[in-house]
Amino acid sequence: MSDTVVTRFPPSPTGFLHIGSARTALFNYLFARQNGGTFILRIEDTDKARSKKEFEDNILEGMTWLGLEHDAFYRQSERTELYKRYIEKLIEEKKAYVSEETSDTLKRSSVIRFKNPNTKISFPDIIRGQVTFDTEELGDFVIAKDLEEPLYHLTVVIDDFEMGVTHVIRGEDHISNTPRQILIAHAIGAPEPEYAHLPLILAPDRSKLSKRHGAVGVTEYEAMGYLPEAIINYLALLGWNPGTAEEIFTISELIEKFDLNKIQKGGAIFNLDKLKWINKKHLEKLPREILHSKIKTILTKKFQHISDIFLDRLMPTIMERIETYGDLEKMVAGGELDYFFIEPSYTPQALIWKESNRENTIKRLTR
Repeated sequence: MSDTVVTRFPPSPTGFLHIGSARTALFNYLFARQNGGTFILRIEDTDKARSKKEFEDNILEGMTWLGLEHDAFYRQSERTELYKRYIEKLIEEKKAYVSEETSDTLKRSSVIRFKNPNTKISFPDIIRGQVTFDTEELGDFVIAKDLEEPLYHLTVVIDDFEMGVTHVIRGEDHISNTPRQILIAHAIGAPEPEYAHLPLILAPDRSKLSKRHGAVGVTEYEAMGYLPEAIINYLALLGWNPGTAEEIFTISELIEKFDLNKIQKGGAIFNLDKLKWINKKHLEKLPREILHSKIKTILTKKFQHISDIFLDRLMPTIMERIETYGDLEKMVAGGELDYFFIEPSYTPQALIWKESNRENTIKRLTR
């Protein structure tokens, strides 16, 4: 294996870039940058029925907003000929074969199956230690529908080999995929990469993370007024900590301090309140001119002619009450800042004291 670290983030464009995938991308990015290596973005779009351009665009937009710049970019749909050559070679070497299948509707078709040597597979996982599988129960599994339609396990292994990937850093839900992929790697003469399976991100009640817990697309956080550096900071702390009480990091500080060996095995709890707190800390760290410019832009959507002097006086009140830019937008929309910009208007009748009358109210006010 090469001494140069190569990691990859391989999303399928079958949905928007969500918070769990973004953390996987971040950990791969940090490890590559920390070791002077290469970070690859690979769109795994061989599932033609479910892959959509809008999802790929969303993934690319989210990665750009987070600042996770890739060094190389690939689409699996553009690599079909490469996969075809490997399939033909596996069949020629009798490591795979065409299998005639009969479906439940008695229709006959054929697929390409991997000839399983039924061996035990054991691999060291950076996070979980030694992991062992008996592959006999996997049987001869399908690796392609035909020469033109390779499936996930095969394309992943071929791409990792061809791209020189040294470390596969991904969610623990992929552990069960690893034995199949190691078998295929052995069959094509590829070295095993080092594996690190990350703990899943869980809701506060330790259930599966869902939208009601904050598991929305990355670009939705942008729309809600979060800072990308705050999202990056928070994602880094989901399953990892530097071993100190420090919690606020810039991306350059994370590159310096990140350590795969300090990732926990247990599930990471997603806490929206903690994310908001971190976002507020990053707001407070922004240069004055950037913060003022953004807040002025939000305010002038409703209020005109805001002087810099007046904004300076108003800033402490605003900063005390917001954790995201979205909070300020809600305050503006809800009229909570009207007092500072709009002279109040009211009818004289509104000033009459409780159930009193006009004359008695005037007497009470002029005592």
